[in-house]
Amino acid sequence: MKGAGSDFASRLVRETRRLGTPLCVGIDPHLDKIPALFRIGDMDYRKPQTAEAVAAFCHAFIERLVGRVGIIKPQIAFFEQLGWRGLRVLEDVARSARRSGLLVVLDAKRGDIGSTSGAYANSYLTPGSFLESDALTVQPYMGMDSIEPFIARAEEYGRGLFVLVRTSNQGARDFQDQNINGEPLYLRVARVLAKVSERLNLSGEWSNLGIVVGATYPEQALKLREVLPRSLFLVPGYGAQGASAVDSLRGFVPGPDGILEGGIVNTSRTVLFPQTGYGTTTKGWEEAIDDNLGSVISKLSEAMGKS
Repeated sequence: MKGAGSDFASRLVRETRRLGTPLCVGIDPHLDKIPALFRIGDMDYRKPQTAEAVAAFCHAFIERLVGRVGIIKPQIAFFEQLGWRGLRVLEDVARSARRSGLLVVLDAKRGDIGSTSGAYANSYLTPGSFLESDALTVQPYMGMDSIEPFIARAEEYGRGLFVLVRTSNQGARDFQDQNINGEPLYLRVARVLAKVSERLNLSGEWSNLGIVVGATYPEQALKLREVLPRSLFLVPGYGAQGASAVDSLRGFVPGPDGILEGGIVNTSRTVLFPQTGYGTTTKGWEEAIDDNLGSVISKLSEAMGKS
């Protein structure tokens, strides 16, 4: 087991305090949105050169993040569609990011019967594995035995987990809001996770057991914070999905210096694909990315009470 201070939660909180932002940037390389500067051919996902284009784009983008944010969240599906070449790109991107000091939360949303989850946990949470990550998203709806292998690896190696509890998509209401004995399912899931949160709290401050809480449901984030006071929140839905910076931080709490903390706020398209024209030059693209990144960080800082 990793000692307190070197575990995922401790490193994440340390980085967000050092950099002054809880921003997590999603790496979701939509093929139709990759700028002309990086495109090769028609960007058909079945063609080998498309993986080359995605690799160049992702590496160039991550270079713009180093020193400004502490966490990235690659979405595995955009790499899986490219076949083995795409997974090789993801492996390379994750390793490069971690060498640069960025924490990598792999968005794979795994969860299956115990032996299958064990194989997934080996793939993503074990030191030296080919897709080694600092944390992983998992889904709990097959029961606690389906996520126990992930919990065990997180405990052994000091890795992080973000369990889907209240997601940002509209269809989340179909199941997550359903009442069971007078309480919504998402809240019951959180109550079951409370003991795991304690189990994975190595530092006594923040637990390596986190949850996914959509920014589009800020009032529910407050209820979840009551149930899981020491779990980090991974908050999607900010930016392109319509949630504000204030809504995104609703489940955060004042830290030692009075600044809000308690998780990470994810955005991908808002930073990854600038809406303003930047021409076809590398310099123009870099400036557009930097401007987008600066704007997002500034809005979050203001909402955190830093300005």
